[in-house]
Amino acid sequence: MSRRQLPIDALKVFASQLIVLHHFAAYGPLSDALYDATPRLGAWLYDYARMAVQAFLVLGGFLAAKSLKYQQPLSAPSLVKLVLRRYVRLAPALVAALALTMLCSRWVRPWLDTDFVPAAPSWGQFFAHVLLLHGVLGVDSLSAGVWYVAIDFQLFALFATLLWIGGARGQALVWGGMLASLFVFNRNAELDNWAVYFFGAYALGAAAYWAGSVQHAGRAARLLWVLMFAGLGALAWDFRGRILLALGVALVLGLLRWREVHAPAAQPAPAHAPKGWERGIAFLGTASYALFLVHFSVLMLGNALFVRWGLHGESAAAQTLLACWLVAMAAAALFERWVEQPLARLSSRYGP
Repeated sequence: MSRRQLPIDALKVFASQLIVLHHFAAYGPLSDALYDATPRLGAWLYDYARMAVQAFLVLGGFLAAKSLKYQQPLSAPSLVKLVLRRYVRLAPALVAALALTMLCSRWVRPWLDTDFVPAAPSWGQFFAHVLLLHGVLGVDSLSAGVWYVAIDFQLFALFATLLWIGGARGQALVWGGMLASLFVFNRNAELDNWAVYFFGAYALGAAAYWAGSVQHAGRAARLLWVLMFAGLGALAWDFRGRILLALGVALVLGLLRWREVHAPAAQPAPAHAPKGWERGIAFLGTASYALFLVHFSVLMLGNALFVRWGLHGESAAAQTLLACWLVAMAAAALFERWVEQPLARLSSRYGP
């Protein structure tokens, strides 16, 4: 793994783990046991760990800008191809994970009398998820966190569309969309099923990549200052902790990109064999999407076994949660290796 990729993988790992822990603290009898044992930790995980999604939003914009750096300005056929490619990157693995969730929910439903276990879906509900339209159609979600997959697709489509519309001035149009989201759309919670609500964080990541990539070091630094003051202005207008976090992540990524571009040529980073912990971070970073998709099924099973076996008490709850976490990590590794990778290869072969 290159040193340049290490911070990105580490960010993926950290954010994905926090989101998993947030769901562990939010659903089922195990979450109740967690609150009884450590109420402050349970409350923190429920209230604040979910904000880690902002890191994924920013990182998504950063990586989208990086992937499209040689394709600007976009043509209409290129736009359609890029959006379809993004869909086939996200949707097949999501459908496979939803099939697993439906099987698990059917098994645990007799033992868990709780709202967090999804009911048997209708065909309309299932295809709304397949088309990534469940949020905008107001369809009940079949799994925790799958709203983000639909939002990620919307954000990429909006980002690419703005670049296409703007042509040579596409980056300026994205900056304008960022400001519109930060100052207007993100302040209206009723829009949280639409990309415009989250586009401020996503575009912060894209702008950080562009600013850090400017060849003139002084101009790149000035653009990063502009980015920082734009974010601070939005926070002064209406303070939101999630935007503060998004701004911080964007600035860190922008500075890392600036350092990568403007590091003295006489002092290149020395080549080195990846260390064990670096390989571990790379592995976990690669499996972060799979973990996001499969951990809810593991959580349902863990809650069902906790109830079915009549377990109770802080020690039993802690051991069950730890087992759920370990099983979720193992399931994510298997899912990434045997489901996500083959589907990605199939999509690249027959996709747009």
